Amino acid sequence: MPPRTWLPALLAAALSFAAGAQDNVRLPDMGSSAGTLLSPQEADAYGSSMLHQMRALGLVVDDPLLDAYVNALGYRLVAASADPKQKFTFFVVKDNEINAFAAPGGYIGVNAGLITITANESELAGVIAHEIGHISQNHLARAFEASRKATPLMALAILGAILASAHTSGDAPIGILAAGQGLLLQQQINFTRADEAEADRVGIQTLARAGFDPEAMADFFGRMLAALRPGGGEGDVPELLRTHPVTTSRISDAKARAHVIEEQARGDAPRLAAGDTRWEDQLIPLPYVHDRGSLLAPHTRAAARPAAAGASFYALMRERVRVLASDDARSLAVYYAQNLDHTPGFDSVANRYGYALALTRSGRAAQAAETLAPLLRKDPDNLPLRLAMADAASNAGRRDAALAQYADLAADSPDNPAIALPYARALLDNAKPEPARKAAALLKPLLDASEDPNLYSTYGRACDVAGDLDRAAEAYADATYLSGRPEDALAQLKRLAAKPDLDYYTRARVDARIADLTPIVLELRRRGTRTDDQGQLTFGGG
Repeated sequence: MPPRTWLPALLAAALSFAAGAQDNVRLPDMGSSAGTLLSPQEADAYGSSMLHQMRALGLVVDDPLLDAYVNALGYRLVAASADPKQKFTFFVVKDNEINAFAAPGGYIGVNAGLITITANESELAGVIAHEIGHISQNHLARAFEASRKATPLMALAILGAILASAHTSGDAPIGILAAGQGLLLQQQINFTRADEAEADRVGIQTLARAGFDPEAMADFFGRMLAALRPGGGEGDVPELLRTHPVTTSRISDAKARAHVIEEQARGDAPRLAAGDTRWEDQLIPLPYVHDRGSLLAPHTRAAARPAAAGASFYALMRERVRVLASDDARSLAVYYAQNLDHTPGFDSVANRYGYALALTRSGRAAQAAETLAPLLRKDPDNLPLRLAMADAASNAGRRDAALAQYADLAADSPDNPAIALPYARALLDNAKPEPARKAAALLKPLLDASEDPNLYSTYGRACDVAGDLDRAAEAYADATYLSGRPEDALAQLKRLAAKPDLDYYTRARVDARIADLTPIVLELRRRGTRTDDQGQLTFGGG
């Protein structure tokens, strides 16, 4: 199995069940087993550290438009959940494996592969609602307390393999995992079986309260279960079904619960129609670097389902995920082009949008603009389409046209990171001070509310070009920290603090950041974990 397939799943498993094995691992201390369950501060620190480390390994799709969508969807569910005051952070994992996971502190990762295989937004919401249920019912905190006694050595071995895989090719990391992986995953399944049923129950209630189809969760899990080949091997099983064991009785129970909710509700809208799928068997498969086994065809068919009328925001974001999470935009462009030409029913706004994104990312921005033009004539106010057109113009070298389009978007939606970030990058193309000052002014108001390292690094470049070198150094250090390299960030801040000519306010900010980062870095050093200047991880001894 290629490392890209198993890495995020093992990362989630190890981070979720390694509370007692952290001496050499770059995560916060969870306290002794004799203590109470995780405090909110401990849980948030753990989840935040996990997200930073995933970024360091290139496992997060950082895109402001996707982040806004997945967090809006997530918080719509949170508002209808059993714990609406809980803080959550939703993010997209750059992996085509079908999986999702919850981590301490309300961090919920949704794999790109899961998003693209969903047939409608209710299915995606169902999986997220299930993960919210794990957190609202305190399943993770109890799992930490139990697993700190049972699995420390296995979890440590798995984390070691994860870190080693950043530098190793071939089967070496898999060999490291052979002794402990199966037992750890089986222990997880045994421990969480009752929790899975409870997460189903509260998740279905959350779905219904948030206005989604309450049967969507059971429908999705049932579709995953039905996709398995009879007598197939382990590679045929989606990671979702390994970490969320599903049986036919569990699916039946979920459907029965959803039916009760539907019967109790008054004035419910009819269930979402599945649509005419007679064309699906003709779909030309989506190319992948590795074999997805029996789920390849269902994945492409579900993802290519045409929108009924225009394109929902969900359908556009599904295709955006597909493109941004791919390392082979050229093959994706071929996939879209062939199916648009030869597969009846594939020609939808969402699929043409995905095609345009793939064209832009594969160096054919002018063709992307031609693809987007008729879509925008029919829907001129569509934000994703307008952004894609501006991006295409920028990548095609039509800088003035791109800047005009970004300016119009910014006027309609000020302080929107999805607009401000590409607008700022376009302004910085000619590396002149005046446009750079405008770029910095666009990004500065967004920094306090964002943890996107791309926002900070672009702001740093804008300040650098504009001549504000001290502010640039601060921003670069923040971007370094958010990218999972706290030791590098601390070194950058100390170099800045050593400058004798810092003004009072800059020195106060830098000193405060040094005070925040110093205990984190000291703890990493105590555990023998460090980062080098390239931000690569080193798994060291004590």
